[in-house]
Amino acid sequence: MTWIQVIILGIVEGISEFLPISSTGHMIIASSIMGINEEAFTKLFEVCIQFGAILSVVALYWKKFFDFARWQFYMKLVAAFIPAAIFGALFSKKIDALLESSLTVGFSFLIGGIVLLFIDSVFKRSEIESDKEISYPKAFLIGCFQVIAMIPGVSRSAATIVGGLQQRLTRKLAAEFSFFLAVPTMAAATAKKLWDFHKQGLTFQHGQIGMLIAGNIIAFIVALIAIKTFITYVQRHTFRAFGVYRIIAGLAVFGMIYVGIIKKEEQHQPSKVEINVPMKTISGS
Repeated sequence: MTWIQVIILGIVEGISEFLPISSTGHMIIASSIMGINEEAFTKLFEVCIQFGAILSVVALYWKKFFDFARWQFYMKLVAAFIPAAIFGALFSKKIDALLESSLTVGFSFLIGGIVLLFIDSVFKRSEIESDKEISYPKAFLIGCFQVIAMIPGVSRSAATIVGGLQQRLTRKLAAEFSFFLAVPTMAAATAKKLWDFHKQGLTFQHGQIGMLIAGNIIAFIVALIAIKTFITYVQRHTFRAFGVYRIIAGLAVFGMIYVGIIKKEEQHQPSKVEINVPMKTISGS
């Protein structure tokens, strides 16, 4: 991975993490186009820079996150996090396998786009305007929608926003709760990816820790702008534009697969992910 690729992926992550367009899907396609999708470090990088993006939520909503008197807010996030934690632990290998498929991303973009075209007309009634009004069962059900986002290209943000709308949250609150839920979810995903990387006996090559730090910083800054813009947008507009974008993006993925710009599926064996040759450590030894 080059520094230019670090910058590109950081920007892609920052823009797409909190919009209902799937950051994972965009990262898979972007890394495939750049020809770095089969590198073990790329797979680690794509997950870990999501941590930088979620820190932007903490920065923007720090008063709410660090108001420990509102302990029920944290418990609702825990309730919403439970479904993804359980499914992630049970089906991690199958989820990793899906991450190898650009075709899955294409179909997810397309189907998700169609859903977003009509989601506002389906869920017209919104009566919950404050997270204090979100009950634990409602939080848990929103978390169940997040499980769907384990399919690459679905979008964690889109799935949880739809879950929020289904539970009659306003568009603004559904989006904000989706942001809050990203914090424990992506923090856990980052920790697991780093642990798996270590457990496989892999070490960082010279400069790769710097790339991870830079990628997180870029994702953090870009995500700050994306969140503010998105919240303002959803208060005034529907999700239809995101639906149109996803459909176009899905068709573009199919087109790139057809002409051979990206592969339908990665053809390497699992052992390749573990890298056959020991990596150099940061010191270069």
